[in-house]
Amino acid sequence: MPMSSSESATALKRTVIVAIFAAVAVVLSLVEAQIPLVGVGLMPGAKLGFANIMILTCIFFLRGRDAFVLVILKTLLTAFLLGTFSSLLFSLFGSLLSFVVMFLLVKWGGKKFSVIGISIAGGLAHNTGQLFAAAIVFKSTSIFYYLPVLLITGIVTGIAVGFAVRYLVASLSKISLFEEFLG
Repeated sequence: MPMSSSESATALKRTVIVAIFAAVAVVLSLVEAQIPLVGVGLMPGAKLGFANIMILTCIFFLRGRDAFVLVILKTLLTAFLLGTFSSLLFSLFGSLLSFVVMFLLVKWGGKKFSVIGISIAGGLAHNTGQLFAAAIVFKSTSIFYYLPVLLITGIVTGIAVGFAVRYLVASLSKISLFEEFLG
């Protein structure tokens, strides 16, 4: 059954928004890759998670499958531009777990959780997912000794990302392109 012109226009808008969000997420990942976090005591590969600004914003406006596509696009493009197979695996585990947690909290948590709380949960899930991937790759659970540092990092970066998302969602809500996607 063919789509109506209204459905077709909405599908096109969703595609454009996901593409724009993916481009911004990749740029944010490239920028944060230039920030040397090892110098402040964080483990190699640690990131601030600024690309999650776009993922969480997408969850607020679009469907779960749109945000899932965004996660996959961001992860593949960023790994292609910056990484290796292991960084792809770590990022994929972390990104998917973070996406699932944030999506469930947004969609089924109702108004019980703040944007900042959801972002913190996403940051904690991302770091936990990456540790699980590392445990699989290195065939050792001793990697979990990084967990306390990563949990603290996830909380701090989750707060920063949450504030950015709160501001971005409020700002985008005023743009006509996003009006029909407000829930």
